[in-house]
Amino acid sequence: MTHPLKIAKLSESQRVEFGPLAHYHPLVADGDTPVRTGIQTSAPGYVAPMHFHPYTELLFIIEGEADVWLQGEEKNKRRLKAGDCVALPPDIPHSFSVVGDKPMKLLGIHSSPTRISTYLDRETDANGYPKLGADLKPVLKAAAR
Repeated sequence: MTHPLKIAKLSESQRVEFGPLAHYHPLVADGDTPVRTGIQTSAPGYVAPMHFHPYTELLFIIEGEADVWLQGEEKNKRRLKAGDCVALPPDIPHSFSVVGDKPMKLLGIHSSPTRISTYLDRETDANGYPKLGADLKPVLKAAAR
């Protein structure tokens, strides 16, 4: 796939709310490159809802610390610090949580031109983001209500 030189600026990107404790800024995310990137900023206490993608996802920690784990391995969490990166396998539910009392910022790299996310307990919108109500609370799947 050939594409022109692409420059994405965080200061010009759209802010997408992930709930009251996290937000996301898509960067290279218009669907015409073989990867999609974005910056997620999460406050202390944030735990990503268990979800998966049909492709490999990389998380590179820019600031702060996070624990990451795969479904069924909650007792074997791995600690990531600034400068660390994890490759999450396709089709395996995973989660992460902010560690400590400082915000955590990461660069997410999706090995897909579009964001495709399946959340286990909540609805997903057409852009692959969790659906939120006006109060920034998730719209839960019927089985999770």
